[in-house]
Amino acid sequence: MGPSGWITRFAALVPAGGSVLDVAAGGGRHTRYFLERGHRVTAVDRDTSGLADLHDDAATEIVEFDLEAGDPFPFRGRTFDGVVVTNYLHRPILPDIVAAVAAGGVLLYETFARGQERFGQPQNPDFLLRPGELLDAVRGALRVVAYEDLVLGEPGPRAVQRIAAVPALDLSGDKANQEGRLTRP
Repeated sequence: MGPSGWITRFAALVPAGGSVLDVAAGGGRHTRYFLERGHRVTAVDRDTSGLADLHDDAATEIVEFDLEAGDPFPFRGRTFDGVVVTNYLHRPILPDIVAAVAAGGVLLYETFARGQERFGQPQNPDFLLRPGELLDAVRGALRVVAYEDLVLGEPGPRAVQRIAAVPALDLSGDKANQEGRLTRP
């Protein structure tokens, strides 16, 4: 399976050559996509066996970590030019994911939403976003570039929510703090 169309649509918002965090990377479809685009990628998952071929790649940091084990988010204090999450939801780390977006960076998030239970897995509400939940997660921290909450038909019906969001502009008048954020693509 190739990269998500949502991710490829907004990938240009990740600054050229910037760092990318691929959360719950799985087999690494987005890790590989951003590596091909010339980015450094940190891929995290509880099972990194699908990334074994990338262990010797100097542009890849592979972190085997169970994000749901209750341990602190392993990237607290680090920021990335792109934070990518697809088909994954663990609510306790949503604030950490948002905080991991660097100034001038972007959050690209797409996962299942309520309504998915009509079409198949996942059906557990713990793994389905509530209406507007991604909007709520970024409110006050990131500015929404694009957001959708819809049912997609291909490759099979599925209910999803997805967002592309960038750091909110600082409107305090501090030009030095805004530099580089006003010229987004």
